[in-house]
Amino acid sequence: MKITEIIKNKKLSLSFEVFPPKTESAFDSIKSATEEIAALSPSFMSVTYGAGGGTSKYTLSIAENIEKSYGVPTLAHLTCVSSTRATVRERIEDMKAAGIKNVMALRGDIPEGMENMPREYKHAVELVRELRGSGADFCIGGACYPEVHPESGSKDDDLKYLRMKVDAGCDFLTTQMFFDNELFYDFLDAASGCGINVPIIPGVMPITKANQVERAIKLSGSYMPRRFISLVDRFGNDPVAMMQAGIAYATDQIIDLFACGITNVHVYSMNNPRVARAILNNLSDVLGK
Repeated sequence: MKITEIIKNKKLSLSFEVFPPKTESAFDSIKSATEEIAALSPSFMSVTYGAGGGTSKYTLSIAENIEKSYGVPTLAHLTCVSSTRATVRERIEDMKAAGIKNVMALRGDIPEGMENMPREYKHAVELVRELRGSGADFCIGGACYPEVHPESGSKDDDLKYLRMKVDAGCDFLTTQMFFDNELFYDFLDAASGCGINVPIIPGVMPITKANQVERAIKLSGSYMPRRFISLVDRFGNDPVAMMQAGIAYATDQIIDLFACGITNVHVYSMNNPRVARAILNNLSDVLGK
């Protein structure tokens, strides 16, 4: 099933993101974790893709397993910044052969040492065009930043490039994590104002360990509201309490999003079935499960 069909359903639902192993030795444990999450019957699951395609075979393997064994639609990530066009075309053919219907088109992080090296792809829009012209009927997703991409010069520039991705063929967008829902609502208004009319799925990351805060800021430049900082200050040194408090905070975000008309929320669950299960349990009556 295509992600756009799931969104059109208008049923309140959660999707979860998982990541493939970096090495063969870790494959079984990560596969098991992704299966535990798939068994919770989310609306879909996205499977990330390592820099330079280092985990590409695992991305497809895990995505195929989730779909075939659990009937959960998957969204396979594909990055391009450190790949050649020949490699990307090969990956696209692999996705076709695997029956992948949904692809998240991403530029990807520039690997250390490649900042000033020539690259065949510079922007995600180039990958979107490649996917759209591949002959496959992919449902294509793109990423967006409610708080502006860290490399963008301004909010207007960021929205301009986002509009280019949509015009190139993105069917929907998913946001990077944010911790203040007002930022997301403002972003929706701004996107609509510049002609971006595809569905935008909010991404929420439960922070369950204090050391995840620094990584969240580094990845997306996330603004941390005072009440969230207070939560980390109070419970960050108690792993059990921090886990519960972080899940509660994310649950509160999701309830607010649902109440304000959002029907699907994407949860960055970090391969943690316990986190995914706890959030679903917290929302069981809201979701009708």
